[in-house]
Amino acid sequence: MKNYIIHDPWCIIEDRFRPEHNEFSESIFSIGNGRMGQRANFEEYYSGKTMQGSYLAGVYYPDKTRVGWWKNGYPEYFAKVINAVQWIGIDIEIDGEKLDLATCDIRRFERRLDMKGGVLYRTVVATMPNGRTIQVETKRMYHLFQSDTASLQYSLQVLDADAAVSVTSYLDGDVMNRDSNYDERFWEPIAEDIENDLVVVSETKKTKFRVEARLRHVCRIGGTEQSAGNKTKRRLYTGESWTMAVKAGEPICIEKYVAIVSSMNHPLDKLAEVAMDSLRKITSKDYSRLMAMQAAAWARVWAESDIQIEGDVAAQQAIRFNIFQLNQTYTGEDARLNIGPKGFTGEKYGGVTYWDTEAYCLPFYLATQDPHVARNLLLYRYQHLEKAIDNAAKLGFTDGAALYPMVTINGEECHNEWEITFEEIHRNGAIAYAIYNYVRYTDDQEYLMSHGLEVLIGISRFWAQRVNWSAHKQQYVMLGVTGPNEYENNVNNNWYTNRIAQWCLRYTLAVLEQERTKRDDRLTALLVKVKFKDEERKRWQHIIDNLYFPEDRERGIFLQQDGFLDKELVPVSDLPPSVRPLNQHWSWDRILRSCYIKQADVLQGLYFFEEEFDEETIRRNYDFYEPLTVHESSLSPCVHAIIAAKLAKEEKAYAFYLRTARLDLDDYNNDTEDGLHITSMAGTWLAIVEGFAGMRVRGGKLHFQTFIPKNWLSYAFHVQYRGVKLHIRVRQDGFEIKNLSDCEISIIFNGEPISVSPERKS
Repeated sequence: MKNYIIHDPWCIIEDRFRPEHNEFSESIFSIGNGRMGQRANFEEYYSGKTMQGSYLAGVYYPDKTRVGWWKNGYPEYFAKVINAVQWIGIDIEIDGEKLDLATCDIRRFERRLDMKGGVLYRTVVATMPNGRTIQVETKRMYHLFQSDTASLQYSLQVLDADAAVSVTSYLDGDVMNRDSNYDERFWEPIAEDIENDLVVVSETKKTKFRVEARLRHVCRIGGTEQSAGNKTKRRLYTGESWTMAVKAGEPICIEKYVAIVSSMNHPLDKLAEVAMDSLRKITSKDYSRLMAMQAAAWARVWAESDIQIEGDVAAQQAIRFNIFQLNQTYTGEDARLNIGPKGFTGEKYGGVTYWDTEAYCLPFYLATQDPHVARNLLLYRYQHLEKAIDNAAKLGFTDGAALYPMVTINGEECHNEWEITFEEIHRNGAIAYAIYNYVRYTDDQEYLMSHGLEVLIGISRFWAQRVNWSAHKQQYVMLGVTGPNEYENNVNNNWYTNRIAQWCLRYTLAVLEQERTKRDDRLTALLVKVKFKDEERKRWQHIIDNLYFPEDRERGIFLQQDGFLDKELVPVSDLPPSVRPLNQHWSWDRILRSCYIKQADVLQGLYFFEEEFDEETIRRNYDFYEPLTVHESSLSPCVHAIIAAKLAKEEKAYAFYLRTARLDLDDYNNDTEDGLHITSMAGTWLAIVEGFAGMRVRGGKLHFQTFIPKNWLSYAFHVQYRGVKLHIRVRQDGFEIKNLSDCEISIIFNGEPISVSPERKS
């Protein structure tokens, strides 16, 4: 763990330079705006440990799959969101020596991410090897108010002497991914232009995404604006340079304004026009005005999604950090986009979509954003249904069975580990559950007929073909799967996978019956379209009624899979700290043979379907599995926090909240330098709203069952529900509920029905 981020309610602060942890800090201080974003790389050249990262949402490359042993059904490529044009770069020379913080004596250093205003700041005072002492102050924004633009302000002073200074600011499109297979580069040059603005136009190989980056500068010395500098260009590069003699303490300020637009969003022949127009809009305002616009845009976001905690600064900082990163990763403006596990903060996992979105992120957007945002997340999967059917067909499934990919950016599977690609099929269930979750929360029943039911039928057809009848058990079984606990591969009858398969079949039949009773002609048309046969209903019901679930009746628990009790059951507390995390110390075969659980598995099912089980059943399973869980998945602590809260294990719930909330800030799993765990950040919100506040939707009503950690004075949050916006504050001595909309709502709060009248009259 690392614990050098200073606790502050609205800022992430690093108070001195730690070069050995620079890549960790680059991840932590990343910024974005839903359309693009960047790691917190330095503007000036840096020869030390760094991973340059600048990313554009939806722009990807199909990198060749690299495996030791090819198997039928493997995807031929791994899609990844790729490193894009570097626009922040500024090379500095002082008295002939290049500024490089890796070679300097750092006297003072601060990096500060202002989450309230959406600005990244940096201050450095350093002495260079040639003896010159310099001060650098920077501000950087990815504009939330205009998502195809960004800007930065770079101020430099030589503090101790007059000096000759050379400044070169540039666009560099000749970038590559660190994780590129076979060291392949992904961009081809199209054009470079320096006549007015600096322009680099490049295109991805294979996928042919064309991107135009257009950059404009303002250079000031001592407050006096300078004329244009000397411009140069070469392949995938354009730059502008100024050479000047400055007096000691005289400030040099470079402002960079950039527009980056792609053919994903605009016709090829319109790219230049759109880029020029976007650049004109931001350069027509001074930097302070842009900062005010950024702050106003973020104020609107915080008004809907902030959680306030009194009495615990570390917890307050952590929840805001997670909410900030979620909102700058995905804004819901484009149904073709989704939430990459690393967002705009790193290359790991390729920046593509996993089941995390449906299982963990959707509830956050349902409760804090306009319903169209969550609907767009569902539409992303609907638009990929045909490819899900193709993916299933490659594995031998027929008749419209759909298997959604474990990893994707365009609907095609691009994960190449067999135990995941072929076997971690519970992801299908999360997509069906998201449809159910969305409809019960929004009451958007229309979505079922227009989009949802077709997806449910495809998924149910897959489950019906994936099970087989066991003559020995006289039940249906599901063989050769990997559950959410990826520290178990190729197991039989994973309880969670069987459970969610059964639930999917039952829910699909319920929706079919619901729509049939409406006598809607669209249902008939849909069933004709998908060639649905009535025999399918009968088979699905037979599977529902006869599906096998492993359990240990003596202990009163559900077994994670067949044979789980054959393992040596040694609790995690008996492991020496020196072997944690296991995935960085043990061989894979040792992990697979152990009893240790990467993340909630049986407990994931109890979280999703808690209404189907009594509290004692949930308690017995929690008490058995939690001591065996190492939480080496970022998705694990939040589920445990929610269940612990339900079971009144308040200290455990709080501990798991802190773990999920500060997972990246404190680097619990020693992997944050690869990028932040964006999708699990929604789990932090879940831990408070569904855990501490106990929010559920039951019978079309919001229910809350609250508790407050002992060291908190209060916590407060907003939720939107079916057109009503509530602000709820839970104190040690009571609670407050405000209805900020214009219609009354009835809720169940701590077991009591309450009607909450609007504070705002229409």
